[in-house]
Amino acid sequence: MSDGWGSEHGVLALVGDSLTQGGDWAAWLPGEDVRNHGVAGDTTDDVIARLNAVIDEQPATVALLIGTNDLAWRRSAEHVVRNIETILVTLRKELPEARILVQSVMPRGHEFADQIRDINRHLWQFAPTVHAAWLDLWPATALEDGELNPAFTDDRLHLNDEGYRAWLNELIPGLERARQLPPNSRAIQLPDLGGAA
Repeated sequence: MSDGWGSEHGVLALVGDSLTQGGDWAAWLPGEDVRNHGVAGDTTDDVIARLNAVIDEQPATVALLIGTNDLAWRRSAEHVVRNIETILVTLRKELPEARILVQSVMPRGHEFADQIRDINRHLWQFAPTVHAAWLDLWPATALEDGELNPAFTDDRLHLNDEGYRAWLNELIPGLERARQLPPNSRAIQLPDLGGAA
């Protein structure tokens, strides 16, 4: 028997960089069995390199937020998108029953806005192909020019308490939506049309 609404969902793996690592998720998501796979400084390449550690936990739900550090290393939007697609395809293949929530790359300084919008547009289009839910964090966190809302940050990148509150207000309903999606990627296979009717 489960106590509370969360633990019946199984393990929730939060995968990302310092934004994820800095969250007090156990306190903020009571009843969830949260595993924080956020590593400060991680790029999409780093997440690919350590994805097996996530898969080994057999999480029921994976929430991914990664990509902003790639931009600091001058990686192209295409590089980020390709790597995140690789992460998602791998997760779907290795965890066919898992719910996957892809979160948009967060806004930061507005000079990164065009690149991040480009990345997010591609991820939004790709997510359904691996039966992943999409969570756009921009409406809640970005100013008109693509700058991370100054109320949410002290350095135009990392989140303060207000920033985490804004994220959490989006993440909780995002997880609920992801858990309503049929996860099974096998559902998109066409029936065998070759045989006699």
